[in-house]
Amino acid sequence: MTRHVIQMSGGIGSFWAAHRVAAQHGTDNMMMLFADTLVEDPDLYRFMDDASTHIGVTPVVVADGRTPFEVFFDEHFLGNSRLAPCTKRLKQIPCRKWLDANCDPADTVVYVGIDHAEQRRIPGVIKGWAPWRVEFPMDEAPHWSKDRMLDECRTLGIAVPRLYELGYEHNNCGGVCVRAGREQWLHTLEVFPERYAEAERQEQEFRDRFGKDVSILTETVRGEKRPLTLAELRRRHGAGLITRRRKKAQAALFDTAAVGC
Repeated sequence: MTRHVIQMSGGIGSFWAAHRVAAQHGTDNMMMLFADTLVEDPDLYRFMDDASTHIGVTPVVVADGRTPFEVFFDEHFLGNSRLAPCTKRLKQIPCRKWLDANCDPADTVVYVGIDHAEQRRIPGVIKGWAPWRVEFPMDEAPHWSKDRMLDECRTLGIAVPRLYELGYEHNNCGGVCVRAGREQWLHTLEVFPERYAEAERQEQEFRDRFGKDVSILTETVRGEKRPLTLAELRRRHGAGLITRRRKKAQAALFDTAAVGC
């Protein structure tokens, strides 16, 4: 009998993917697989509990046991918007290990919550999860936008993850994902200043320990790319030299087409 494994990120897309799989196949052979980075927003766990209760499937939780910055220090590499070893170590590898130990690719389907607006990522995800068969329920009709998914979640009586309500594009890593761009970091500085301060502290500790002029963010000045530290971004923001322009989309957690998340 086919086993149905949903990659649960804690986001709204993976919730509705699980919902559609349950409606089509039932829940007897369904698993919701969640990889915990240990830096998630507390409300993500509340949402996972609510989703579990609604669907009737208890999530399987896997974890490497490290936080993203612990991975950076261990690998002597500071994650950034282009390369993020934390995703491979904390998300992809733990999930792959669980699949290898508990499922057979011959009778298992893995589901990812990519929606119709993100079709360009699908070939890379399929390639990255080989030999597992991967399907994308939210890429199938009816095609829902993220706003529609959030509204439908509210209609069910389930409070949506608060990061969405606070203006974040994704419900992961408590709003301090290194793959997010400058605009999200400015947003976190305003919404969660204590989380920003901790990320800033750890970024500077990494720079000091390894003697590397690196940073999570970069900027291009006169055609030259150079580091832009969180400390400098905060200083410019406080001086009124820089303001938020718009929300910037962040790469999704199980997108193996991109390096990292």
